[in-house]
Amino acid sequence: MKNFVKILAVLLLVIALPFVCAAESAEADAPVRVAALKGPTGMSVAHMMTENDGAYEFTLAGAPAEVNALVISGQVDIASVPINVGSVLYNKTEGGVKALALTTRGMLYLLEKGDTIQSVSDLEGKTILYAGQGATPEYVTKYILTANGVNATLETEAEHAAVASKAIEGLADLVLLPEPQVTNVLMKNPDFRIALDITEEFAAAAKMNGAENAQLSMSVVIVRKEFAEAHPDKVAAFMSDLEASIAFANENVAEAAQEIAALEIIPAAKVAEKALPSCRLVFVSGENMQVQAAPLYDILFAADPASVGGKVPDAEFYLK
Repeated sequence: MKNFVKILAVLLLVIALPFVCAAESAEADAPVRVAALKGPTGMSVAHMMTENDGAYEFTLAGAPAEVNALVISGQVDIASVPINVGSVLYNKTEGGVKALALTTRGMLYLLEKGDTIQSVSDLEGKTILYAGQGATPEYVTKYILTANGVNATLETEAEHAAVASKAIEGLADLVLLPEPQVTNVLMKNPDFRIALDITEEFAAAAKMNGAENAQLSMSVVIVRKEFAEAHPDKVAAFMSDLEASIAFANENVAEAAQEIAALEIIPAAKVAEKALPSCRLVFVSGENMQVQAAPLYDILFAADPASVGGKVPDAEFYLK
């Protein structure tokens, strides 16, 4: 009887082995599932999507909440998300995701109808219309104002599009907007100009407060820790392709704009072409990523712990 059981076990193993090998092969050959947001956050992967030979399966989402759900449920392996969302997901998954690279520097600008704002100090007593209450635009702006000792009123709208519409219609004189809404306003209402570059002002404010290396990064690419450990070769290939995709966008603006529009990351190629240089696509990985992102996370946490998921991500967040 014992011999029969042993023989049966061996037979079952022989029968099952091809199926196990086939499953492992299928997993190894499966495309990497990548999610990105429409808008500047998704610009970094536009060329990858255009040149995709089947190595990747892309999902473009309209809002961070959609990407969050895909990451948490394990339906995607890699995702490009707003900088604070990367920290939120790290905490929510209890270290289940890691940061691969920063992909966009600050794309926020203060637009003025007129020519009175030349520095942050000129904002004293002014009213700024913006969207992004309880998010990075609000916290960063308040940080800059406080560092410069300036009192200004922040008036909020629900969406960036609503802010842009008011500016275009002449219903607001001072607005805070990201790209590509900045380009949209400048193209449709020539009375507006870029008064302040929020990225530069943030760096200056951080320096005043002793955070020399702080950079206003807006997007981070994250990977599920389990996937990174199981497929380091695929992660390495993705990183190489991502860096090349960003370089292509920065070096071939007109062609990249056509790709971005074709993918509906930004609907109009003309707007994408004008906005792309101001979106500051970058590729920052490894230790430099932590050096630049950690001070920003500290600043966001100080403004509102919930904005980064309750605590600042530790060194384990960064894949090096």
